[in-house]
Order: sequence, then structure tokens, then C-alpha cells
Amino acid sequence: MGLRIHFVVDPHVFYGISIFCLVALVRASITDPGRLPENPKIPHGEREFWELCNKCNLMRPKRSHHCSRCGHCVRRMDHHCPWINNCVGEDNHWLFLQLCFYTELLTCYALMFSFCHYYYFLPLKKRNLDLFVFRHELAIMRLAAFMGITMLVGITGLFYTQLIGIITDTTSIEKMSNCCEDISRPRKPWQQTFSEVFGTRWKILWFIPFRQRQPLRVPYHFANHV
Repeated sequence: MGLRIHFVVDPHVFYGISIFCLVALVRASITDPGRLPENPKIPHGEREFWELCNKCNLMRPKRSHHCSRCGHCVRRMDHHCPWINNCVGEDNHWLFLQLCFYTELLTCYALMFSFCHYYYFLPLKKRNLDLFVFRHELAIMRLAAFMGITMLVGITGLFYTQLIGIITDTTSIEKMSNCCEDISRPRKPWQQTFSEVFGTRWKILWFIPFRQRQPLRVPYHFANHV
């Protein structure tokens, strides 16, 4: 008595994740990452939190960085991403995180679909043997699985480093330059660092790329983080 296992892969789930991923990609590419104007207006009570850029000779908030590719300073710049052809800064970091998240979901979904197709789908009929795709299906499936696994490993590593950076309140540039003040600066709770990046404390909205982000500054205490 044989047991047949059927995998039902809903295409609507794949299409939904694809739309979210595409929207995050487009918006991360075209959204201003936080470029500073040539003559920024500095509030009188915040002058101590600004500094002079030694490359463009303009005032900028601390923890900003001058992008040599774009030629201007970006607030809380994390890195310049060639995949979106844009800097990842304060105003589009949340979209870049969504892009990494949905890309990883899509890769996992495609790999699951490929493995199901390889092991559980019915074999090809003889009338399809004359088509290239069907004659070389096994080789194509192996190549697709290899590319999917490679991409999954890469995007997982990138997503992990991004999450660690948010939890520790440190950008990638600060990690590489060792200029972050982990010792002298108290660490914020992870809920606040994520809320500041995504612009909202509603966690369900962290996964929605269609909304508009608003800057969020939540008061916090360091009593439990000394």
C-alpha cells in the first residue's frame, strides 16, 4: 500500500510575495536615502550634533557619511548598493530591509517549488521529448537549484548583517571604520531601533512597502542597558 504525498503550491502566494518584492525594489531605488541640501537649516539647539564634512565642506548631522559614488552626504548612510543603484540611508533603509526579506522568501519558495517538481511531479510524456526544455529539464532543474541555493546563502548573509546592524544601532560603514561608540554610547532597545528605521511602532507595518515612512524619535531610558 503506497502513500502518495501531494504538495499544493499556491501561485497566488508567489505572486503576492513577488509584488511586495518588486515594490520594495523600485521604491528603494528611487527613494531619496537622506541626502543633505547644500545649505541645511540647523536648529539652534542641535548645533552640537552637527559636524563639518571634510570632502564637501558642508555641515551635516553626526553619523552621516559622504558617498563618493553619489557625491553628497547621506544621513545615517549604511552603504552604497549597486543592486539598487542608490545609497542605503536613513530614509530608504527600511525599504532595503524589505527587499532583502522578500527576496529571501521568494528564493525559498522557488527552491521548494523546484524540489517538489523534481521529486513529486509526474514524469514527462513522450510527446514532449522533442522540446528542448523538456529534454534538458533535469539539467535545467539542477542549475536552477544551484543558483537558488547560492542566492539564498548570499541574501541570508546580507539580511543577517543588516539585522545585527539595526539591533546594535550601527551602520555598515561604522563597523568597517571602527568609529562607532559602542563603549561610550548606551545601547537602545531593539524595538526602538527597528521602530526608528521603519518609522512606526506598529510591527505589522514593518512588512508593508506601499506606505510612507515618517521619522520617529521615541524617548527611551538606559536603565537596563548599562
